[in-house]
Amino acid sequence: MPAYWLGEREFRTKGDAEREVSDLLKRYDFNVVVTREEDDQLLRDALDKHPKVGEKVGPGIEYFRIIRTPLGNHKGPLAVWVNGDSAPFSYKDCFKAPSHRQQVVDSMRYEVQPQVNAYFESRSATDTLRSDESGIPLTPDNVNVAYFQGPRFIDLANAFAEAAGGWEVFELATTTERGLARFVDRDLAGRWHAHHQEHAVLGLLSKPENRQRPRF
Repeated sequence: MPAYWLGEREFRTKGDAEREVSDLLKRYDFNVVVTREEDDQLLRDALDKHPKVGEKVGPGIEYFRIIRTPLGNHKGPLAVWVNGDSAPFSYKDCFKAPSHRQQVVDSMRYEVQPQVNAYFESRSATDTLRSDESGIPLTPDNVNVAYFQGPRFIDLANAFAEAAGGWEVFELATTTERGLARFVDRDLAGRWHAHHQEHAVLGLLSKPENRQRPRF
């Protein structure tokens, strides 16, 4: 059985990942901000899998607060945005079966990961590991390649899917050790690689800077 991944964390099963998030919520009292960096990152990675991730992330998340859920005396996460607004979400929704569109978007990210890796290596080789937003020096353990100087990744994905004929034309096959999917049609994959290479504007951010920006 393939492992289940939340961001860079590997879990034996999806249920194990869901329990990890549930245990996280139990560690905090009501109306308390999530302060531990690893807890903050876990919630961000879980939210990436929410069926309405774009609505929940908004203009970017500043931090999470633990709140009382609308139905019952339970704890739930509140995403507080960089503009001061906020959006509650159910962590359980993050672990429901993803839609075909979500699976295709995940596959698109996987397909172009070599381009993202190559960009980082080129910046490292030319000694330009600095944030393209703040100018601060970056280290390999405090850097993210981000889409913030041009179209968002989801904009690139939407444009390509529309030109290809819609999300239903993408057939996926799970062939990786992470359980991630690749395009069955390798000609279509090549066209996506070329589209991303032509239109993506990559840049470097520190991990804290990147956490405050929407993934989608």
